[in-house]
Amino acid sequence: MLQKLQSSTVVSLSQTVSYHRHNHHQIVISLSGQSEFGIDGVTSLVYPGLGCFVMANCDHTFVGVGDNELLVINLPPVFTDNNQMEQRITQLFSRSGYFNLDNQSQRLIQLLSLEMKASPDDELLQQACAMTLLCVLHRHFKIPPRDKQSQRIDIDIIDNYIERNIHHKISVSQLAAIAFLSESQFYALFKSQIGFTPQRYILQKRLQLAKQLLQESQLTLADIAQICGFASQSSFSQAFRRLCGISPARYQHSFYNTVIIFD
Repeated sequence: MLQKLQSSTVVSLSQTVSYHRHNHHQIVISLSGQSEFGIDGVTSLVYPGLGCFVMANCDHTFVGVGDNELLVINLPPVFTDNNQMEQRITQLFSRSGYFNLDNQSQRLIQLLSLEMKASPDDELLQQACAMTLLCVLHRHFKIPPRDKQSQRIDIDIIDNYIERNIHHKISVSQLAAIAFLSESQFYALFKSQIGFTPQRYILQKRLQLAKQLLQESQLTLADIAQICGFASQSSFSQAFRRLCGISPARYQHSFYNTVIIFD
């Protein structure tokens, strides 16, 4: 007989910050909108394509950001009559943290969630869908043993996260969580793979967007600084001048005053 999950449901979070801990593992996957979670001191936005593992007895906070929908799966402390499932859960919950899903997994999770919403009182269906989701996640994160020197970070995942959150503060711990690595492991791998630190990489992304806005819009420097995630116009100007060799005001002025002559 297959041991039951404690519960699985589709929920919407209120816009009031909540804080708690529980004695069971929990998987949270965003289906629509945005929510903000704080897990073990790491705060991150969670939106479609992202989710998080919350280990038992882990302090965490959560709040909805506008309209949102999430799939929540609560797991029993142990699967005493299913060793294979017990092993899979142990592998998934090596630590709390955030994760990114591939397109195939996202599509399947959306379909299963629709089935669960359509028949909320069908306990057998809820259990079957939740078990399928666990297997999908296990497949998604099942990484074969590799030599440390050959391990690489998927930079597309990192770029996608930075692009979506560029107007916010982005920490190395957040990027490490998305890559499902410890902060120290992520930092070392990233620097080895890219050639400079994650902080420098984030700054370059902010400045690339700033250049685009300076060229293509008539926004004020203060507005651009805010959109690109700088703490102030002053910090934006200092960073731009240091890395680009020119002030953002002069850079913007040079484009406004460019005359193109056609033969």
